[in-house]
Amino acid sequence: MVDVTVRGAGIFGLSIAWACARRGAKVQVIDPHGPGAGASGGLVGALAPHVPENWNDKKAFQLDSLLMAQGFWDAVERTGGVSPGYARTGRLQPIGDQRALDLARARAVTADRLWQGKARWLVVPAEEIGTWAPPSATGYIIRDTLSARMHPRRACAALVAALAVLGVPVRPEGEDHGKIVHATGAAGLAELSAELGRPVGTGVKGQAALLRFDAARQPQLFIDGLHLIPHADGTLAIGSTSERAFDDAATTDAQLDALIDRAMASMPVLHGAPVINRWAGVRPRSKSRAPMLGRHPARPFHFIANGGFKIGFGMAPKVAEVIAELVLDDRDTIPEDFRVEASL
Repeated sequence: MVDVTVRGAGIFGLSIAWACARRGAKVQVIDPHGPGAGASGGLVGALAPHVPENWNDKKAFQLDSLLMAQGFWDAVERTGGVSPGYARTGRLQPIGDQRALDLARARAVTADRLWQGKARWLVVPAEEIGTWAPPSATGYIIRDTLSARMHPRRACAALVAALAVLGVPVRPEGEDHGKIVHATGAAGLAELSAELGRPVGTGVKGQAALLRFDAARQPQLFIDGLHLIPHADGTLAIGSTSERAFDDAATTDAQLDALIDRAMASMPVLHGAPVINRWAGVRPRSKSRAPMLGRHPARPFHFIANGGFKIGFGMAPKVAEVIAELVLDDRDTIPEDFRVEASL
């Protein structure tokens, strides 16, 4: 007998299966394409917070999840023996002008209060960072200690290994049993939109690249909307584009070339580093722009966990917790803005 069937083996589906199995439920995961085959099989892996101001439930939820991440991924690695490449290495952002510098300093004050003393948002002279400091017109850098990194593909593999130890199979096909969690990404948003007769979200294409460049001990960088993420295996990810309109979801093109050029212009130290992988995929974006969590609006005993978009890996530990509580204990702690109804 199976208590929970999870449809979808991306980061939300695998994390929810893990949380349910650790609570003693008998779980199966079904995905015809295999683990991490969709947006969760990307390259970037930036786990970064929203700015510490205009506080709301979404930012509070994300803070909880980022603070949970170390324990979550440590337990996954201990159980399955596979590293997800997680490390809370922090993040650097250049500050371009005086207005941005004043704003950054104001956010440092609010971060001290909102982040509960568990992480810092600092404004520091670039020379304190050393050679890894991105060029900054003001000579100052934002350094936060909350951001973390992981390798998305390794994270999915780590969850699959840990689930296997707990007796949770990840199958390409199978029948639904027990309560059903739909964590099926962009395809799931399209299916739900068709079922309800109105759009609840869409897929947004992203492209990313992986360089052979070892900066594993360095913080990630966020420069003019561009993420540069050093991974533990001696690679560095660059990403990503956000494309609402596209002809081919799985191919890379000149837009990625431009992204790589921007990265190397922003960090000249990257010049000459070979590109060893190029990736394109479609990420699920809900109509509300927040994760879509809760009961299925048309099917009893069915639940939805979707809409991770660009923050799915950072949100996964907390998403897994609240969905497991809802499915197994009928305890609903989902923020209002995250509910399925918010995208209807």
